[in-house]
Amino acid sequence: MNLLLLSNSTQYGRGYLEHALDTVTSFLPANARLAFVPYALADHDTYTARVRDALEPSGITVRGIHEHTDPLAQLAASDAVFIGGGNSFRLLSALCRTGLRDAVRDAVRGGLPYMGASAGTNMAAPTLRTTNDMPIVQPPSFETLGLVPFQINPHYLDPDPDSTHKGETREERLTEFLEENDVPVLGLREGSWLRVRDGVAHVEGARPARLFTRGTPPRELATGTDVSRLLTTAPRFDAPAR
Repeated sequence: MNLLLLSNSTQYGRGYLEHALDTVTSFLPANARLAFVPYALADHDTYTARVRDALEPSGITVRGIHEHTDPLAQLAASDAVFIGGGNSFRLLSALCRTGLRDAVRDAVRGGLPYMGASAGTNMAAPTLRTTNDMPIVQPPSFETLGLVPFQINPHYLDPDPDSTHKGETREERLTEFLEENDVPVLGLREGSWLRVRDGVAHVEGARPARLFTRGTPPRELATGTDVSRLLTTAPRFDAPAR
């Protein structure tokens, strides 16, 4: 499989995808017909136009999957697929409703390049359980695409030692996840991404990632770190620590 999994699509002070544009355009085939999935936001047309404005100057043709009466046919006629960010629950619900969850999974496993950002990166993991989002809708299942066998937490935020907020930090929430599930979680900070190609995976981008595994302290992964061994993960969900 050929995957580009971005933590975020918009970086503070920069335009949409601008912080990763060179990586995105080199990842996508030349003059690609890109199927864009805008279901994580309510306004599909405006969202698609934003992606077009960012990518079409580079020769990429962006086609909103919602613009075709048959989204599965639109996917089949594309050279790559991009699932954008927004609310992960709304996104997954729409993917299930349209049949795209299974169709995208099969196409990507068959070689179609897959790009995700934020909620779209959540979709690449086995389940929705490590999203940061509020469940504004109820999908029929938490099962996502399972393109990688471990979990990802986009927009990972480090604990702020000066914060007076008493709710759980992101680190505490991921620790709670590991108390109930024996599955590694890769925390991708803003400006970072995961690149997977031909069975090899690397942390890339401007900032290091953070890896959470049951029974060990979180570990920093510098940009360029080879994390291919995570692709051999055998996830164990609903397996409480004893």
